[in-house]
Amino acid sequence: MSAYESLAACYDELTYDIRYEKTLTFFERLCAREHVQPHLVLDLACGTGSLSMLLAEHGYRVIGADLSEEMLAEAEQKARDLPEDIRPFFICQPMQRLRLPEPVDAVLCLLDSLNYLTEPEDCRQTFTRVYRALKDGGVFLFDINTPQKLRALDGQVFLDENEESYCVWRAEFDEAENCCYYGIDLFRKRGALWERSFEQHCEYAYDPLILRQWLLEAGFARVECYGDRRMEAPNDGEQRIYFAAWKENRK
Repeated sequence: MSAYESLAACYDELTYDIRYEKTLTFFERLCAREHVQPHLVLDLACGTGSLSMLLAEHGYRVIGADLSEEMLAEAEQKARDLPEDIRPFFICQPMQRLRLPEPVDAVLCLLDSLNYLTEPEDCRQTFTRVYRALKDGGVFLFDINTPQKLRALDGQVFLDENEESYCVWRAEFDEAENCCYYGIDLFRKRGALWERSFEQHCEYAYDPLILRQWLLEAGFARVECYGDRRMEAPNDGEQRIYFAAWKENRK
Protein backbone atom coordinates (compact mmCIF):
# COMPACT_ATOMS: atom_id res chain seq x y z
CA MET A 1 0.00 0.00 0.00
CA SER A 2 1.35 3.46 -0.91
CA ALA A 3 2.35 6.01 1.73
CA TYR A 4 -0.56 7.86 3.34
CA GLU A 5 -3.24 5.82 1.58
CA SER A 6 -4.77 4.41 4.77
CA LEU A 7 -3.11 6.88 7.13
CA ALA A 8 -4.79 9.89 5.48
CA ALA A 9 -8.14 9.40 7.21
CA CYS A 10 -6.63 9.49 10.70
CA TYR A 11 -3.50 11.59 10.06
CA ASP A 12 -4.82 14.70 11.81
CA GLU A 13 -6.01 12.71 14.81
CA LEU A 14 -2.58 11.11 15.25
CA THR A 15 -0.59 14.31 14.68
CA TYR A 16 -2.69 16.70 16.76
CA ASP A 17 0.42 18.01 18.53
CA ILE A 18 2.15 19.46 15.44
CA ARG A 19 2.56 23.19 16.05
CA TYR A 20 1.72 24.71 12.69
CA GLU A 21 1.36 28.14 14.28
CA LYS A 22 5.02 28.08 15.30
CA THR A 23 6.00 27.28 11.72
CA LEU A 24 3.92 30.17 10.40
CA THR A 25 5.53 32.52 12.93
CA PHE A 26 9.00 31.41 11.81
CA PHE A 27 8.09 31.98 8.16
CA GLU A 28 6.72 35.45 8.86
CA ARG A 29 9.80 36.41 10.90
CA LEU A 30 12.02 35.45 7.96
CA CYS A 31 9.92 37.53 5.59
CA ALA A 32 9.85 40.49 7.96
CA ARG A 33 13.63 40.42 8.23
CA GLU A 34 13.84 40.66 4.44
CA HIS A 35 11.14 43.37 4.31
CA VAL A 36 8.94 41.30 1.99
CA GLN A 37 5.26 40.48 2.26
CA PRO A 38 4.23 37.37 0.33
CA HIS A 39 0.68 37.23 -1.00
CA LEU A 40 0.47 34.00 -2.97
CA VAL A 41 2.01 30.97 -1.21
CA LEU A 42 2.45 27.37 -2.34
CA ASP A 43 2.14 24.74 0.39
CA LEU A 44 4.14 21.97 -1.29
CA ALA A 45 3.42 18.44 -0.03
CA CYS A 46 0.50 19.98 1.82
CA GLY A 47 -0.91 16.70 3.11
CA THR A 48 -4.30 17.20 4.75
CA GLY A 49 -3.94 20.95 4.39
CA SER A 50 -3.55 22.04 8.01
CA LEU A 51 -0.85 24.60 7.18
CA SER A 52 -2.75 25.64 4.04
CA MET A 53 -5.81 26.46 6.16
CA LEU A 54 -3.73 28.42 8.64
CA LEU A 55 -2.07 30.44 5.89
CA ALA A 56 -5.46 31.20 4.32
CA GLU A 57 -6.89 32.31 7.66
CA HIS A 58 -3.96 34.72 8.00
CA GLY A 59 -4.70 36.45 4.71
CA TYR A 60 -2.51 34.58 2.21
CA ARG A 61 -3.74 33.24 -1.09
CA VAL A 62 -2.81 29.57 -1.01
CA ILE A 63 -2.15 26.78 -3.47
CA GLY A 64 -1.72 23.35 -1.90
CA ALA A 65 0.02 20.57 -3.83
CA ASP A 66 0.44 16.94 -2.86
CA LEU A 67 1.02 13.57 -4.51
CA SER A 68 -1.52 11.71 -2.35
CA GLU A 69 -5.12 11.87 -3.57
CA GLU A 70 -6.27 10.55 -0.20
CA MET A 71 -4.53 13.35 1.73
CA LEU A 72 -5.90 15.96 -0.69
CA ALA A 73 -9.41 14.60 -0.22
CA GLU A 74 -9.04 15.24 3.51
CA ALA A 75 -7.72 18.74 2.77
CA GLU A 76 -10.66 19.53 0.49
CA GLN A 77 -13.08 18.39 3.17
CA LYS A 78 -11.46 20.64 5.78
CA ALA A 79 -11.41 23.61 3.39
CA ARG A 80 -15.21 23.59 3.25
CA ASP A 81 -15.21 25.16 6.70
CA LEU A 82 -13.54 28.29 5.32
CA PRO A 83 -15.31 31.09 3.45
CA GLU A 84 -15.29 30.31 -0.25
CA ASP A 85 -13.26 33.40 -1.19
CA ILE A 86 -10.24 32.39 0.92
CA ARG A 87 -10.19 28.62 0.45
CA PRO A 88 -6.89 27.15 -0.75
CA PHE A 89 -6.75 25.75 -4.27
CA PHE A 90 -5.50 22.16 -4.22
CA ILE A 91 -3.69 20.30 -6.99
CA CYS A 92 -2.38 16.73 -7.21
CA GLN A 93 1.23 16.83 -8.42
CA PRO A 94 4.58 15.23 -7.58
CA MET A 95 7.18 17.74 -6.41
CA GLN A 96 9.69 16.91 -9.12
CA ARG A 97 7.12 17.70 -11.84
CA LEU A 98 5.66 20.79 -10.20
CA ARG A 99 3.79 23.04 -12.60
CA LEU A 100 1.72 25.99 -11.39
CA PRO A 101 -0.86 28.16 -13.18
CA GLU A 102 0.93 31.31 -11.98
CA PRO A 103 4.18 32.18 -10.15
CA VAL A 104 4.09 32.44 -6.36
CA ASP A 105 5.81 34.64 -3.78
CA ALA A 106 6.84 31.79 -1.50
CA VAL A 107 7.00 28.01 -1.41
CA LEU A 108 6.78 26.10 1.88
CA CYS A 109 7.63 22.40 2.01
CA LEU A 110 7.58 21.20 5.59
CA LEU A 111 7.42 18.20 7.94
CA ASP A 112 10.43 16.52 6.27
CA SER A 113 8.47 16.06 3.04
CA LEU A 114 11.64 16.51 1.01
CA ASN A 115 13.14 13.43 2.67
CA TYR A 116 10.42 11.41 0.94
CA LEU A 117 12.19 12.03 -2.38
CA THR A 118 14.29 8.88 -2.24
CA GLU A 119 16.02 9.51 -5.57
CA PRO A 120 18.56 12.38 -5.38
CA GLU A 121 17.82 13.36 -8.98
CA ASP A 122 14.17 13.92 -8.03
CA CYS A 123 15.33 16.27 -5.29
CA ARG A 124 17.47 18.25 -7.72
CA GLN A 125 14.58 18.43 -10.18
CA THR A 126 12.29 19.65 -7.41
CA PHE A 127 14.67 22.51 -6.64
CA THR A 128 14.67 23.50 -10.32
CA ARG A 129 10.88 23.36 -10.53
CA VAL A 130 10.44 25.39 -7.34
CA TYR A 131 12.90 28.00 -8.60
CA ARG A 132 10.90 28.39 -11.80
CA ALA A 133 7.63 28.61 -9.84
CA LEU A 134 8.84 31.54 -7.71
CA LYS A 135 8.58 35.20 -8.52
CA ASP A 136 11.79 37.25 -8.38
CA GLY A 137 12.68 37.85 -4.74
CA GLY A 138 10.64 34.83 -3.62
CA VAL A 139 11.66 32.37 -0.94
CA PHE A 140 11.67 28.58 -0.73
CA LEU A 141 11.41 27.41 2.89
CA PHE A 142 11.71 23.72 3.72
CA ASP A 143 12.92 21.42 6.46
CA ILE A 144 14.58 18.01 6.56
CA ASN A 145 15.17 15.28 9.05
CA THR A 146 18.95 15.24 9.36
CA PRO A 147 21.05 12.14 8.60
CA GLN A 148 21.93 11.96 12.30
CA LYS A 149 18.26 11.74 13.26
CA LEU A 150 17.37 9.15 10.62
CA ARG A 151 20.29 6.90 11.52
CA ALA A 152 19.41 7.13 15.22
CA LEU A 153 15.88 5.89 14.44
CA ASP A 154 17.20 2.48 13.42
CA GLY A 155 15.47 -0.17 15.51
CA GLN A 156 13.10 2.28 17.20
CA VAL A 157 9.39 1.57 17.67
CA PHE A 158 6.79 4.32 18.12
CA LEU A 159 3.14 4.19 19.09
CA ASP A 160 0.33 6.66 18.35
CA GLU A 161 -3.19 5.97 19.52
CA ASN A 162 -6.59 7.44 20.25
CA GLU A 163 -10.06 5.98 20.77
CA GLU A 164 -10.51 5.20 17.07
CA SER A 165 -6.97 4.45 15.83
CA TYR A 166 -3.89 2.55 16.93
CA CYS A 167 -0.68 3.06 14.96
CA VAL A 168 2.70 1.33 15.40
CA TRP A 169 5.80 2.65 13.58
CA ARG A 170 8.92 0.51 13.24
CA ALA A 171 12.04 2.19 11.85
CA GLU A 172 15.02 0.61 10.12
CA PHE A 173 17.94 2.46 8.54
CA ASP A 174 19.54 0.93 5.44
CA GLU A 175 23.12 2.19 5.09
CA ALA A 176 23.51 0.86 1.56
CA GLU A 177 20.45 2.79 0.37
CA ASN A 178 20.99 5.74 2.74
CA CYS A 179 17.33 5.49 3.65
CA CYS A 180 15.21 5.09 6.76
CA TYR A 181 12.23 2.77 6.29
CA TYR A 182 9.12 3.03 8.46
CA GLY A 183 6.82 0.03 8.60
CA ILE A 184 3.46 1.28 9.80
CA ASP A 185 0.73 -1.00 11.14
CA LEU A 186 -2.54 0.90 11.43
CA PHE A 187 -5.59 -0.41 13.27
CA ARG A 188 -8.87 1.50 12.88
CA LYS A 189 -12.04 0.79 14.80
CA ARG A 190 -14.96 -0.38 12.64
CA GLY A 191 -17.91 -0.87 14.94
CA ALA A 192 -16.98 -3.63 17.40
CA LEU A 193 -14.02 -4.77 15.28
CA TRP A 194 -10.61 -3.38 14.35
CA GLU A 195 -9.44 -3.18 10.73
CA ARG A 196 -5.71 -3.56 10.09
CA SER A 197 -3.70 -2.02 7.23
CA PHE A 198 0.00 -1.67 6.54
CA GLU A 199 2.05 1.08 4.86
CA GLN A 200 5.76 1.50 4.26
CA HIS A 201 7.30 4.95 4.26
CA CYS A 202 10.87 5.78 3.31
CA GLU A 203 13.03 8.87 3.91
CA TYR A 204 16.36 9.61 2.28
CA ALA A 205 19.17 10.98 4.48
CA TYR A 206 20.22 14.12 2.63
CA ASP A 207 23.52 15.81 3.48
CA PRO A 208 22.71 19.50 4.17
CA LEU A 209 25.89 20.65 2.38
CA ILE A 210 24.86 18.81 -0.77
CA LEU A 211 21.36 20.29 -0.60
CA ARG A 212 22.85 23.76 -0.38
CA GLN A 213 24.99 23.06 -3.44
CA TRP A 214 21.99 21.80 -5.43
CA LEU A 215 19.94 24.87 -4.48
CA LEU A 216 22.65 27.18 -5.77
CA GLU A 217 22.95 25.12 -8.95
CA ALA A 218 19.19 25.47 -9.44
CA GLY A 219 19.65 29.24 -9.51
CA PHE A 220 18.93 30.44 -5.99
CA ALA A 221 21.00 33.48 -5.11
CA ARG A 222 21.25 32.87 -1.37
CA VAL A 223 20.78 29.83 0.87
CA GLU A 224 20.57 29.92 4.67
CA CYS A 225 20.26 27.15 7.27
CA TYR A 226 18.49 27.39 10.62
CA GLY A 227 17.82 25.29 13.66
CA ASP A 228 14.33 23.94 14.20
CA ARG A 229 12.23 27.10 13.68
CA ARG A 230 14.91 29.24 15.32
CA MET A 231 16.45 32.35 13.81
CA GLU A 232 19.94 30.97 14.34
CA ALA A 233 22.29 28.44 12.78
CA PRO A 234 21.63 24.77 13.57
CA ASN A 235 23.52 23.15 16.40
CA ASP A 236 25.73 20.10 16.01
CA GLY A 237 23.55 17.02 16.08
CA GLU A 238 20.40 18.97 15.20
CA GLN A 239 17.46 16.65 14.52
CA ARG A 240 15.64 18.92 12.09
CA ILE A 241 17.01 21.86 10.13
CA TYR A 242 15.36 24.48 7.98
CA PHE A 243 16.55 25.92 4.67
CA ALA A 244 15.59 29.31 3.27
CA ALA A 245 16.57 29.72 -0.39
CA TRP A 246 16.01 33.14 -1.93
CA LYS A 247 15.52 33.84 -5.62
CA GLU A 248 17.32 36.93 -6.84
CA ASN A 249 15.22 40.08 -7.00
CA ARG A 250 15.90 41.57 -10.42
CA LYS A 251 13.82 44.71 -9.91
